[in-house]
Amino acid sequence: MKGILLMLAAWLLAHTLLITLDGLRDRRQHADIGVILGNKVNEDGTLSERLTQRLACGLALYRSGRVPRLLVSGGLGREGFYEGTKMRAYLRRHGVPDTAIVVDNAGNNTQQTVRNTARLRAQLPIRSVLVVSQFYHISRIKMLFRQAGFTEVSGVSPIYFELRDIYSLLREFAAYYQGLFFTEVPES
Repeated sequence: MKGILLMLAAWLLAHTLLITLDGLRDRRQHADIGVILGNKVNEDGTLSERLTQRLACGLALYRSGRVPRLLVSGGLGREGFYEGTKMRAYLRRHGVPDTAIVVDNAGNNTQQTVRNTARLRAQLPIRSVLVVSQFYHISRIKMLFRQAGFTEVSGVSPIYFELRDIYSLLREFAAYYQGLFFTEVPES
């Protein structure tokens, strides 16, 4: 039993190290669209710091020419605001034209964001995707996009850390393998 626990601990440690390195590495790739995953909008309608950092990261990708279009994806939060709508407002305030922003207000979770993005391929020429989220989330998002048939997938994370990232790393361990083995390939 002790050996099994040690192997599980080693697996968790190795996985956590690999997704951290993958999530923090920016390969400087270009893509047809940047997909920014949503996060909490505060009760007063302001964006959480985590969401603001994701949007600033996506904005930098757009301004540098690495992506010509941004998809903002999130759901209706408990606070009563659609994350995608709030994210679009942020981007517009920072000079991104409406023609360069796609809003997905039905991206209630990572899998739904991937499904919704895959459906957009019928309307937009999307061959490559550059995802923006927290570092620990990037590997799983890229895996899900590959399962949906996207072959060119890369990721970027804002350089922003919180104490809760420790919990999120542990949660992401289980979520990664759930996505690997139990998630249906999203429809295109």
